[in-house]
Amino acid sequence: MTTMAVALWRSVFSVGITWFYLAAQVIVIEAETETLKAKPFSFASYYGDHMVLQQAPRKAAIWGYASKEGETITLSISGKGEVNTTSFNGPMATTPVWSVQLPAIDAGGPYNITATSSEGSIVLTDVLFGDVWICSGQSNMQFTLNMGFNSSEEVADAVNHPNIRVFTVAWEGSSVEQYDLLNVNETWSVPNNESVNGPAWSYFSEVCWLYGKYLSSHLKYPIGLIATSYGGTRVEAWSGPDVFKQCGVSAINKNGDVNPNSPSVLWNAMARPFVNMTIYGAIWYQGEANAGSPTMDMYSCMFPAMIDDWRDKFHQGSGGQTDPAFPFGFVQLAPWRDNDTLTTGFTDIRWHQTADYGYVPNARMKNTFMAVAMDLPDFSSPYTGIHPRDKQDVSMRLCTAGLAVAYNQTRYSKFNGPLPSWFTLWIADGILQIDYDNKTTVLEIRSTSGFEITCTNVSRRTSGDWDDTSWFPLPITSHNATSVTLNYSQICPWSKAKTVSVIRYAWRESPCPFKQCAVYNKESGYPAPPFIKGIYRPDMYNVKLVK
Repeated sequence: MTTMAVALWRSVFSVGITWFYLAAQVIVIEAETETLKAKPFSFASYYGDHMVLQQAPRKAAIWGYASKEGETITLSISGKGEVNTTSFNGPMATTPVWSVQLPAIDAGGPYNITATSSEGSIVLTDVLFGDVWICSGQSNMQFTLNMGFNSSEEVADAVNHPNIRVFTVAWEGSSVEQYDLLNVNETWSVPNNESVNGPAWSYFSEVCWLYGKYLSSHLKYPIGLIATSYGGTRVEAWSGPDVFKQCGVSAINKNGDVNPNSPSVLWNAMARPFVNMTIYGAIWYQGEANAGSPTMDMYSCMFPAMIDDWRDKFHQGSGGQTDPAFPFGFVQLAPWRDNDTLTTGFTDIRWHQTADYGYVPNARMKNTFMAVAMDLPDFSSPYTGIHPRDKQDVSMRLCTAGLAVAYNQTRYSKFNGPLPSWFTLWIADGILQIDYDNKTTVLEIRSTSGFEITCTNVSRRTSGDWDDTSWFPLPITSHNATSVTLNYSQICPWSKAKTVSVIRYAWRESPCPFKQCAVYNKESGYPAPPFIKGIYRPDMYNVKLVK
């Protein structure tokens, strides 16, 4: 191993006080550096039999422990040659580690990977090469396959997908960055009735599994899925210190509490350990815990900054093998309560999940993709409405978007939910027409409700004010294949020098019955996402005013 590589590893590893949170009890373990002993010759915790390693053109990174520094380690891959390295002192003076990058290996397998030193040999068997995805977030990512709709059929079908492999991280937290996992809930496993059918909330994540299953059915090569999620947690817990600095948010725990929502604790224990592994991408389902929190309005900065930070740390930690702009997908929040008057909280987070653009990818969030889920309520869910059981639609939408963005299969872009592209305001007539996708997507209108407007005085346009104090519902009066038309003449009458100030769409925690919002892509059945848009303002680039 080069001097530079050793220096990099030493710079990104750290130890100290470790805590973990289990069954709502906090246990604090103090680990003094001097008491830590050398570990026997072994692989790090997240390497194991049946795993998937990242395929070519990337090189898979593998690391582990040795009982002493300066030990020569030889790794051989069945039929693919061998590589050598030397153990060195890692973050703790008494814990030597070793690390190698394997040759770039095309998708396929299985392979055996044997590491040999003077202490003997250790082996990884039945290893496949494909794409490795990390699945993270809070309870809707933690939600297991046996809890969702059609669970019996999905569990029974798992055995038909032997090229997908699954791994689940245990719920842990740490006040300092960890370089290896504190605990593992499920080691690398071939999918079967047991490996995807563990206890509820344990393993295996339904969104993670279905995303990987749908992806594998298209790509026809192995997929490795790493589930690392923790229910009820905010984005702050999954964010490293650099994220807080970028967003100007304090990361100090003023009360001295140690819990899963303390700054960086889940990043430290459940995400950061994987940075030394080569991955292809990540998917994310989180945000409910931030809705209504004191830092809710910071989500538009924290979430994109967290993505940036993960990308940077994974790229550095893998020795440059993980793409510095690896694809990152997420689920825009689904509904929660059966109450059509709630206009804050989830609505704010949905908007902030896109860095306030309303769609992804965008200028701030490049190489990202999203599944819209606001039209999938499940108010009768036995796990409460915040945990809807329809994860099949969510995962298929996420997979479709992922194929378009993460795999550059642009033919799947046409299935996205339609986006408003042009607003034409006939001021005297009180008519507003919204064109979608530059008139390239055929719309399906399933409801006339969902749009709302605020009014403003015509004289206020030059001031650039954004008047959103009083909202009025505005039903669709007509539509054609690519646009909808709204008549606001009775709400903001031109005769009284009034016109539309702002328009918004689907701006409710639970905006519609199941798959019955207003605007859909007719070909795919995917919904248009929520948006909010200033209309009568001098700085609106895609608004045409006709007097």
